[in-house]
Amino acid sequence: MNHFTSDGLELAFIDEGNPEGDSILLLHGFASSMRVNWIDTGWVARLGEAGYRVVAFDHRAHGGSAKPTDPQAYRPAKMAGDAVALLDHLGIARSAVFGYSMGARVAAFAALAAPDRFSRIIFGGLGIGLVEGVGDWDTIADALLAPSLDDVTDARGRMFRAFADRTKSDRAALAACISAAREELSPADVSRIFQPALIGVGTRDDLAGSAEALSELMPNARAFDIAGRDHMLAVGDRTFKDEVIRFLHEGD
Repeated sequence: MNHFTSDGLELAFIDEGNPEGDSILLLHGFASSMRVNWIDTGWVARLGEAGYRVVAFDHRAHGGSAKPTDPQAYRPAKMAGDAVALLDHLGIARSAVFGYSMGARVAAFAALAAPDRFSRIIFGGLGIGLVEGVGDWDTIADALLAPSLDDVTDARGRMFRAFADRTKSDRAALAACISAAREELSPADVSRIFQPALIGVGTRDDLAGSAEALSELMPNARAFDIAGRDHMLAVGDRTFKDEVIRFLHEGD
């Protein structure tokens, strides 16, 4: 694992796959990490086998990266700046970007802030929730800060608290992150994401919102239903991997 600096923070990253291939930047979801989201699910290996240079990093508050507890450190624009900073660090002028859940939100902010740096965009686990929101996340912050899982009664809060406990995450940093990182974009903002985009959401995902509804707001996007998968299981789905590879090859 390597490290780079962005906004004064040291962040962990990997650079795998074909060093001569087109690059794809992977942005993981909330309370996850590049290992849990991308390596353990087989994405890094699959994309590398397909000939791509695969770059990923741990967001602030996650994995091997710095874990500030000031909520202002987690504004999506700042987290999007980390993505661009990693491309700068590696000398990558232009890359595809693939974000899952919170990572998809960060990818959208990055594409708007630095459109010339991103050739194609993949949103996983986030549909129209990018615009309309994804429900009450204050309960998740409360769950993360509760003394134990046994003290959490909210179902969504229990899911994320159990996940954070399983990954041995810094719960105070995650609570700060979730309090600020869920900033929404307007329909007008989304309409300015001009790159070819693929939006994949599980048919049993009750967090993401409609992939089709989001694709209709964008000039060059299409939706993909990840059949039978919920928010947690969709990320590693084989059919989603196949569709992403097809989508990326369209740019070749």
